[in-house]
Amino acid sequence: MAHDASPARANWYETDLDKNPANYQPLTPLTFLERSAKVFPDQTAIIHGNARTSYADLYARARRLGSALAKRGIAKGDTVSVMLSNTPPMLEAHYGVPMCGAVLNTLNTRLDAAIIAFSLDHADAKVVITDREFAKTVKEALALAKVKPFVIDYDDPEFPQTGEMLGEIEYEAFIAGGDPDYAWMMPEDEWNAISLNYTSGTTGNPKGVVYHHRGAALLAQGNVITASMKKHPVYLWTLPMFHCNGWCFPWSLSVVAGTHVCLRWVRPKAIWDALADHGVTHLCGAPIVMSTILNAPEADKRSFPQTVEFFTAAAPPPEATLAAMAAAGFNVTHLYGLTETYGPAVVNDWKAEWDALDGPARAAKKARQGVRYAALEGLTVMDPITMEPVPADGETLGEVMFRGNVVMKGYLKNRKASDEAFAGGWFHSGDLGVMHPDGYIQLKDRSKDIIISGGENISSIEVEDTLYKHPAIQAAAVVAKPDEKWGETPCAFVELKPGAEDTTPEEIIAWCKTHLASYKCPRLVVFTEIPKTSTGKIQKFKLRELAKTV
Repeated sequence: MAHDASPARANWYETDLDKNPANYQPLTPLTFLERSAKVFPDQTAIIHGNARTSYADLYARARRLGSALAKRGIAKGDTVSVMLSNTPPMLEAHYGVPMCGAVLNTLNTRLDAAIIAFSLDHADAKVVITDREFAKTVKEALALAKVKPFVIDYDDPEFPQTGEMLGEIEYEAFIAGGDPDYAWMMPEDEWNAISLNYTSGTTGNPKGVVYHHRGAALLAQGNVITASMKKHPVYLWTLPMFHCNGWCFPWSLSVVAGTHVCLRWVRPKAIWDALADHGVTHLCGAPIVMSTILNAPEADKRSFPQTVEFFTAAAPPPEATLAAMAAAGFNVTHLYGLTETYGPAVVNDWKAEWDALDGPARAAKKARQGVRYAALEGLTVMDPITMEPVPADGETLGEVMFRGNVVMKGYLKNRKASDEAFAGGWFHSGDLGVMHPDGYIQLKDRSKDIIISGGENISSIEVEDTLYKHPAIQAAAVVAKPDEKWGETPCAFVELKPGAEDTTPEEIIAWCKTHLASYKCPRLVVFTEIPKTSTGKIQKFKLRELAKTV
């Protein structure tokens, strides 16, 4: 007998089984800290220089920050911007700011004042917490910005700085006015914004990527799964926390009551000392961090018994680097993601049988970006026009696309860009790649011409715009040049105007340094005729090949 499929049929699974506070709570990473503080109150949460902070203290300090902000009138929908290095207040801000309903905006400490000022205005920042180390840039940014936020200075007691105090109050004095028992707010809805991250735009100003509590909670747990983090791991902060909220690891560590080892500056001796003295089990970073570790003076290197899990993004490491890292006691895992996906959402999930492959074959497997995180629902490579998946043949090029709960809410105040990014129900990464027969993806090019240097995204178009403003330059094109230390660096190809033949590469680089953050400036300037198509379009693929040889 056929089942009755009429619309009138009662669905008992939807009857009298409604959501209520007892059975439904919004997902948020804030509860991770609350749990660890109650279960492991004496466990060391933060190591910073000679200072130690327990989980009970971290929770109390985060609540003080949230309370003090609330007393200043900061509430849901307000932005709190921070210009901080990898220090305890940066970790506290990841909890304290959303505890009062506000949105955390971590500013890239390497950016110039003009971009910082744009970010403050675009975010309508109500509060800025700034480290004295960055006082010069922040002072200039505040002078340029239209907003007039309440400024709080952080004067690091472990690593004192000489920069000017810009605000009305120092950080410790500010949170001292907060309540350690503050009854912080759960988000009304897990879709509420938790953080704002600015990503380098290929044209014009950067875009503001908005994360929600749900995505932050899910990716934080996804990191724990992907990194095989057991109870009380020790995590070394070689990755800037301003990058995608430190790939959500500020929240991940609270899931397993781990220890954050703060690293104000990424220096070889400090890394090796932390590995040996604190028993570091995990760290993340761009290829330059591997170079920093491997190329450290022998006198700085220390022995340690544990195998250290190292997670790297950007360009895949060469086989020789992987072998050297393994010999030094590290297991390297390759990740991939974007600011729009809360950081890494793809992992090169290594299979044991690949260990038996010869060097080149193993390197070919390592070069692939991989498969989706457990926290990501969809990862594919599609034709962006037809929105049809490309054949999984490892050769047909398409655009890498994401779908799931760890994709951003959208771009702040930029409906057009959000609509374009989400066209067809998938997030368009702008990265071009292939799908292998086993379902692993591999990037082949970046359609947005983004250069990744030392883990920092550099827009080639932004650098080109600066070059074109030089009075001697007729045409310019910037591409990535492979670099052993930085992964990639900008390489500029330039055509000079007639009569400007006396212009030197050094003069061009100096010009860039007066208009751009130093890391964005070309390391090499080549005077040559720039190859173009018959329609006048610059052939960057030819320049990329040329950059490898100059």
